[in-house]
Amino acid sequence: MPASLPGPTVGVVGGGQLGRMLGEAAAPLGIELVVLDPTPDAPAAQVATDQLVADFDDADAIRDLAERSDFLTFEIELADQERLDEVSEATGVPCHPDPATLALIHDKLHQKAALAEAGIPVPPFRRVDDADDLRAALDELGTPAMLKARTGGYDGRGNVPVESVDDAESAMDAVGGPAMVEAFVDYEREISVVAAQGDGEVSTFPVGENIHEEEILREMVVPSHSPEAVLEEAEQVGRDVLDLLDGRGVFAIELFEAADGRILVNEIAPRPHNSGHWSIEGAHTSQFEQHLRAVVGWPLGATDLRAPTVTKNVLADGDGSRPARVDGVEEPLATPGANLHWYGKREARPLRKMGHVTQVATDDESRAELLASARSLVDGLSFE
Repeated sequence: MPASLPGPTVGVVGGGQLGRMLGEAAAPLGIELVVLDPTPDAPAAQVATDQLVADFDDADAIRDLAERSDFLTFEIELADQERLDEVSEATGVPCHPDPATLALIHDKLHQKAALAEAGIPVPPFRRVDDADDLRAALDELGTPAMLKARTGGYDGRGNVPVESVDDAESAMDAVGGPAMVEAFVDYEREISVVAAQGDGEVSTFPVGENIHEEEILREMVVPSHSPEAVLEEAEQVGRDVLDLLDGRGVFAIELFEAADGRILVNEIAPRPHNSGHWSIEGAHTSQFEQHLRAVVGWPLGATDLRAPTVTKNVLADGDGSRPARVDGVEEPLATPGANLHWYGKREARPLRKMGHVTQVATDDESRAELLASARSLVDGLSFE
């Protein structure tokens, strides 16, 4: 689409924090955002042009969204690929990435099988439908291993570490449905490549290092501490993955850097991702602006790193649910190079992502110093 201002309207299925940050990136570009989300006054509604309150698979609501939009996209894998495909075809409003990509992503077993068939390196994996299948797979793959729900899991949900064959029954009960199991990877670090596929062009952001705890992404460090050869290989694997995925947009490719230097693909997200939040301040173009540029067919932006950058997620603590309120924000606001992001969620629940703090080097701070500063700033926040 030729670029002109004011820009087009993009309809987004999903109105969570990713939709909110898409809205924040859309405004300077002159792009209007309309979001669809079942939660009234969803986080994105506070910055978008409008919100349609409806379920992600509501065909009538998706059609209404398309009729108000020039392009469709999604910020959550719970978007219904069949409904999006039907509405896009019926209305002529293009959807990017292609809904077929969602079909591939929704089932982790199919995702891994497609990657392996394309020759992209992945950990050894097996389909498991019951505890007997899991025991047989563990005899072959060894323990420990990671059992994953084939569908519905995100942010570490649906992932169950399996320490021994004796845990097979309880692990399958915990997953609660069709699953796959992966061999344990002796990895040096977890890294990710955030890549964009535009109208005939591809761009990648600097490789980031991801720090997880209890299967939840807590911190991102950019650039990763990986050796240069590993960084180059990771970028190439990211580009190879894009060859499998149809349509324009940003894709996050989560990777293991094995102890022997090999790169193995963990999972793919067909949308902006938590591992790319650092780019808002740390790159010349954020992943959110890049996604919008790609979706509407505009030239992609520069992804160069401005300076070493780290991000620390703000997770709600305590027990139970309560109105979202956080105190102690003065220190992040007063710290040079620190940037506080609040997601606008009305309810705080244990381990729910409520925001993040990004720390960008303003002088010659090391990545370790930046991370220590970000941790201190987040530790100073309180949900009491």
